[in-house]
Amino acid sequence: MLPMALPNLPTLLLFLFCLSRSSARYHPLDPLTPSEISTICRTIKSSHLASSKSLAFHYVGLDEPDKPDVLAWQSGRRAALHRRAFVIARADGQTHELYIDISNNNSITSDKIYDGFGYPRVNVEEQAAASALPFNHTPFVESVRKRGLELKEVVCLASTVGWFGEGRQGRRLVNLLCFVTGDTVNLYTRPLEGVTILVDLDAMEIVAYKDRKVVPVPKAAGTDYRASKQEPPFGPQTKPGVVVQPQGKGFTIDGHIVSWSNWVFHLSFDARAGVIISLASVQETENWTHRSVLYRGHVSELFVPYMNPSEEWYYRTFFDAGEYGFGLCASPLEPMMDCPADATFMDACYAGQDGKPVVIPNALCVFERYAGDPSWRHSEFEIPGKVVTEGRADASLVVRMVGTIANYDYVMDWEFKISGSIKLGVQTTGVVQVKATPYAHVDQITEDEHGTLVAENTMGVYHDHYITYYLDLDIDGSNNSFVNSKLKTVRVTDGGTPRKSYWTVVGETAKTEADGRVALGSEPAYQLVVNPNKRTKLGNNVGYRLISNGATATSLLSDDDYPQIRASYTKKQLWVTAYNKSERWAAGLYTDQSRGDDNLAVWSQRNRVIEDRDIVLWYTVGFHHIPCQEDFPLMPTLAGGFELRPYNFFESNPLIKIRPH
Repeated sequence: MLPMALPNLPTLLLFLFCLSRSSARYHPLDPLTPSEISTICRTIKSSHLASSKSLAFHYVGLDEPDKPDVLAWQSGRRAALHRRAFVIARADGQTHELYIDISNNNSITSDKIYDGFGYPRVNVEEQAAASALPFNHTPFVESVRKRGLELKEVVCLASTVGWFGEGRQGRRLVNLLCFVTGDTVNLYTRPLEGVTILVDLDAMEIVAYKDRKVVPVPKAAGTDYRASKQEPPFGPQTKPGVVVQPQGKGFTIDGHIVSWSNWVFHLSFDARAGVIISLASVQETENWTHRSVLYRGHVSELFVPYMNPSEEWYYRTFFDAGEYGFGLCASPLEPMMDCPADATFMDACYAGQDGKPVVIPNALCVFERYAGDPSWRHSEFEIPGKVVTEGRADASLVVRMVGTIANYDYVMDWEFKISGSIKLGVQTTGVVQVKATPYAHVDQITEDEHGTLVAENTMGVYHDHYITYYLDLDIDGSNNSFVNSKLKTVRVTDGGTPRKSYWTVVGETAKTEADGRVALGSEPAYQLVVNPNKRTKLGNNVGYRLISNGATATSLLSDDDYPQIRASYTKKQLWVTAYNKSERWAAGLYTDQSRGDDNLAVWSQRNRVIEDRDIVLWYTVGFHHIPCQEDFPLMPTLAGGFELRPYNFFESNPLIKIRPH
């Protein structure tokens, strides 16, 4: 099926993502609108919590309806579904879990106080307030002065503290990391080393301060990445390329429903997850019906542990989604840099600390990709008197978000292909977190400094990135099975052939969650999700295959190390669990100062049945990052990801029926 042409309408008319819900179509998975967020805020502020002087909102999002109800609604039984919001708020030192019925008088239907381990994410506003405290703290002012620096050139940022075996502290704490700007905007390359500042967020005060040692601040020269600051000699300059679509865009967006070529899916945004793809279905070429592939998919967690165990560094083991909110870190996208000029850009919104809606302009973009690559081709030279060459150009639709979490930027893509594949891509870039050091040459280093010398007095610290995806696959229906098809060597012993061996495939269907924990690369295998109740005309179970496209690192930390306890799921790249609506966040709902008692690995220990059941795949893209000089002062993008590829899902290659341009 050829992409449908779309008239050249202004972007505002195409997709009013944040400012209002489309009147053309209501969908039960639509994100909360600014109007709804404002109403939720007023409802809570006029409730029994109104008397609290410390009321603060930490998460406001859609409480998605139960899956069977959504599927029934989608199938045509479109009875109105109650629209509810889930809110995590702090008041008087307590964490409240509130459910708000938006459809019925905007009433609070439940208010439960959470008293377990861990805290909700750190607010943007309280991070800013905490970061301002040192500048009125006399010991800090003296520390800056004795280093010969000006206070106006110093910037401090809040950093979560993790958990390292402490008993229940009853306090929400952050450490502050401080940097020096001076003649550069690249502040992360100039850390103020040796200083530890501990802040109590609820009291909003410094509760511990230590200046352990003075280390020279790395120089600013050569670190500024702005084009206006670059001096000759310059590198090569590429010529700009332009995407031309004379017939207009090939996709449509109606409300939050995106249609392109043979794909239809629901696109949403969440303050914690960022992009959420739901109800993705692909069209069958023969009968024009859409078949389900993915019920719900999003980033679940980003775990970034650094490998320096020193006093100022050991706690830097970040859970970027659970501790900060990945969606909150969405950067406004720039045309012709982040996305092609013909992309459709859309805003997103979330609730601030005071509960009022905050808009992130151009948080997402959607665009078609035509890279000049073939989706398939073949040349035939063996037929006497003729040469046959045939193929089709590849095309895909990309949904993109860039999350900037302090020094790192993550370019996150969902790419839908006409072949029926979904490719999920991760590109890391930004600024490597560095440690100030007295060394100016590697020959001066006599012991393990936990990093690479990337510039004078600048050590790029070893670290990892683990991006874990939540993938509720519904391959042609909700009841699926996970099959690990292992390639086994077979010896030939009957003497009937000169061959001594061959390999064959032995499919092992996972019965319980214990069978669904897979360390990729430990043995040759295909990982499949199949529908055991649906078969092709030839009798094969319809399915999708998981294909890793690099970045399959797993954690090397010891099992008893506290960050590893909290992120115990990073020992394997792939987990399969039974569907449970409440299990969405791989490191647990309350990640800040968590203890690893509520995470993906713990849920898997329940060992529930996963054969012919509604199941969820959790896949982790992993990078071990050993910095090098080319990573300084800005890091070129490093890419990884994976693909969900049809495997006996269609009767034959659907691309054969695509008409050439």
